[in-house]
Amino acid sequence: MITQDRYELLRLKYGKVASWAVWDAQGERPKSNMSARTVFDLRLNPSLLDTVQPNVVMVGLNFPREVESPTDFSNFHDESPHANDFKIRYAFVGTPYYGAYMTDVLKNLVILNASSVREYLRKNPESVRPHIEYFERELVDLGVSEPLIIAFGRDAFGILKKYLKREKFSRLIQVTHYSHQIRKEKYRDEAISQIENALRNESY
Repeated sequence: MITQDRYELLRLKYGKVASWAVWDAQGERPKSNMSARTVFDLRLNPSLLDTVQPNVVMVGLNFPREVESPTDFSNFHDESPHANDFKIRYAFVGTPYYGAYMTDVLKNLVILNASSVREYLRKNPESVRPHIEYFERELVDLGVSEPLIIAFGRDAFGILKKYLKREKFSRLIQVTHYSHQIRKEKYRDEAISQIENALRNESY
């Protein structure tokens, strides 16, 4: 839980690049009701502050495509038929990780696939540091000490493990990226199992 003042601070500073692991309920189709809509409006959803939990941070790699006129906290709430964000909703609803803060480690870097991102970083290694510094300021603004960080995929995990100061988090855990071509049910089982196994393991 956070205060309304901190929630508004995060919305104003990061609302175009970040989000929370909170969604409207699924409708008839797995991808239905994925866009943020009114779920982040405190006037319409006053219990939201009891749901969000900044002590858990889910981190992706980067934006896969430009988002025109993004709404506040629209990241990870893509209603495009090509998006796989719905697997995250399915995986974490009803778990202790629902309500986590969500962001990308490489802000405003629009590259479609991870292999192209890796190539970009290979040619521009100096570009990583400003992103990490921005991410560290973002963690400070969350107002928690040493959050649990869940990284989607090996690329986001690898960057954070290499560059993020160890005192900035309690645990850093890699889970399968939600873009993998597996059923949402299998993705949920796999992601939760990866988190639970990592928490039982004392390393990193």
